[in-house]
Amino acid sequence: MADTLRFVIYSRSYCHLCDDLRQALLTRLDGRAADIEMVDVDADPALVERYDELVPVLMAQQRDGEWLQLCHYFLDESGLQVFIDGVDGQGTGAR
Repeated sequence: MADTLRFVIYSRSYCHLCDDLRQALLTRLDGRAADIEMVDVDADPALVERYDELVPVLMAQQRDGEWLQLCHYFLDESGLQVFIDGVDGQGTGAR
């Protein structure tokens, strides 16, 4: 098993989908070590321009340090599993 997984959820205040995505991620990780940072897109005009209509957006840090967009609106469980398998060296790589 790899080190702590790192995720960012681009969100906004009073966003029930953002809260739902975070909870679904935590449930799917089932206690696995993970850092999950919530970033309010409305605090940065560049983030609003990039993610405005897509919020919530789940990003994951790959082994090489690059960030990968896994999904938006709802958790893509199969995409998350492919990512985790890649990080753990069980798949074809971190997408």
